[in-house]
Amino acid sequence: MDPWLIWLIVSAVLVLAEIFTLTAALGMLGVAALITAGSAAAGLSTPFQFLVFTVVSAVTLFFLRPVALRHLVQPQTQRFGVDALVGQAAYVVSDVTGREGRVRIGGEEWTARSYDETLVIPRGATVDVLEISGTTAFVYPRE
Repeated sequence: MDPWLIWLIVSAVLVLAEIFTLTAALGMLGVAALITAGSAAAGLSTPFQFLVFTVVSAVTLFFLRPVALRHLVQPQTQRFGVDALVGQAAYVVSDVTGREGRVRIGGEEWTARSYDETLVIPRGATVDVLEISGTTAFVYPRE
């Protein structure tokens, strides 16, 4: 069997393994094996083929992999669910005290409590949602 074909098979196996692991390391090794298959097809001797594989593997693993991982693992930029309601404005439907009340947040009615238990927020006021705990919104009046 020709050496370039062996390197091509190794490349295919590594790339296939990368699909299942998603580490970006096996994919880089698969690329190195593919480049080595090209050098083997060009007629380089076996020691030089291993040298090409080693150099290309080192370059891709140490320089390209960190860049690829940075692009794959990005912080979440949007908040979802009840976390997205924190910081929103709400309309007071019934007086809000430290024990009870109701507000409308984005078209939905929520039970509410005043963040400052001594405050009574009258009906019709606009408040900011500071926290959500279960199904209760803790609100504070806007200035």
